[in-house]
Amino acid sequence: MLTRIIVVDDHKIVRDGLSSLIEKQPNMELIGQAKDGREALAMVRSKRPDVVVMDVSMPVLNGIDATRAILEEFPATKVIILSMHSDKRFVSGALQAGASGYLLKECAFKELRHALEAVICNQTYLSPQIAKTVVSDYRNHLEQQGAVKDRKSLTTREREVLQLIAEGYRTKDIAERLHVSVKTVEARRRRIMEKLAIDSVPGLVKYAIREGLTEL
Repeated sequence: MLTRIIVVDDHKIVRDGLSSLIEKQPNMELIGQAKDGREALAMVRSKRPDVVVMDVSMPVLNGIDATRAILEEFPATKVIILSMHSDKRFVSGALQAGASGYLLKECAFKELRHALEAVICNQTYLSPQIAKTVVSDYRNHLEQQGAVKDRKSLTTREREVLQLIAEGYRTKDIAERLHVSVKTVEARRRRIMEKLAIDSVPGLVKYAIREGLTEL
């Protein structure tokens, strides 16, 4: 039985390279590519893959929040994060979102193949460079920090709005992308500011960057 896979990365050369390698595997089938998290979510809805290989840092909707959104709708889908970031903050965020694996982009394709085989068997796979003890210690540390309480207090929709605000989208553009009214976006922005005790857009941008929702 073929493992149906979607590759998600905002860099076309990475998507094409991974796709080419996956297509050569006898027990794997590439069924799609996406350039950001929102496109990935739409593709998962239409194609129902077994596994999504996902980058972390992407525009519009980052890989961690995309993972959370995908698994909320399709809990049987497996997500493997393939990222250049070894920062424990990203690893912890990915695992809390429900990712079944986390690999660094510097790994060989052989390791990705092992990860794919592992997650299909309902196992978790982490790159050797990312020690489970470090992740566990860091997650315990995060639970003691006020920043985690702030991040958890935001709903999924509020986090989406926050990322788009931080990336410079206008209120009207955000409303169109999320298929809601301008008033709804404005209301969510007010709630975000109230929850985070931040009273300016530059402050929201700094928070979003600090928490890994987006990059400069």
